[in-house]
Amino acid sequence: MIELRSLNSSDINAIAKYANNFNVSQYLSSRMPYPYTREHAQWWVETGSKNNSTNFAIDLKGECIGVVGVRYGEHETQYSGEIGYWLAEHHWGKGIASEATSKMTDYVFAETEIVRIAALVYSPNTASMKVLEKCGYRLEAIRQKAGFKHGVFLDEHAFVKFRP
Repeated sequence: MIELRSLNSSDINAIAKYANNFNVSQYLSSRMPYPYTREHAQWWVETGSKNNSTNFAIDLKGECIGVVGVRYGEHETQYSGEIGYWLAEHHWGKGIASEATSKMTDYVFAETEIVRIAALVYSPNTASMKVLEKCGYRLEAIRQKAGFKHGVFLDEHAFVKFRP
């Protein structure tokens, strides 16, 4: 259904359009700002997506409808990564996030020396927790009140998957 591919300048407008949605950004790290502008998208495609990570466009029929990526650990955590993803709201509930997460996980284990991939999910985001469980990630820990966003403390659920 989808293809994971390198990000390119033709994705900037779609990323800016779809990421500039409160429902998309509300449980993501504040590293992804909201409102999300074309300038944010341009910086991400040209610079930010290349910083110690692998990031791919989630491509559906030639259009970037989201991004999935893994940020790599350093020093003592050099064999660990953290996966993250977002998807245009009108594509939610269709299995696309699960497919992208599964493909990205397989890619990282096949192409790198990473042995552990973690995903950190804030407590209200049960849809993302289901995506991870569907992809074989398991709940490792719940860190109570570990995040603070939009004036509310949020529990952080840590999911992990290990290289087979």
